[in-house]
Amino acid sequence: MLGAINAISPVSSMAATAATAATQAAGAVQNAGGAQPFANLLTDTIGSVNQLEAQARQAEIGLMTGTGVDVHQAVIATEKASMAFEMVLSVRNKAVQAYQSVIGMQF
Repeated sequence: MLGAINAISPVSSMAATAATAATQAAGAVQNAGGAQPFANLLTDTIGSVNQLEAQARQAEIGLMTGTGVDVHQAVIATEKASMAFEMVLSVRNKAVQAYQSVIGMQF
């Protein structure tokens, strides 16, 4: 059972981090007047997804060991990570699709 939870948690935690990272990236772009390169935004977002994954994993471990983590906190952390990961995955898929469209153009 613990293996099943650990297999799900990286996906969940990455999603939440991605959502947070995307929000932070959007704020950074507005503050910098659009001067921040897209690569930096992606790097920051992936880092945030990783942080959310780590938080979700810690919440799950705390829940399993009984160290005072509430079930609701663990589920919320896992869902945040999951949503962030899904968002990063969607951005990646769109970027790949755009790249393939550009490569497929004939001049």
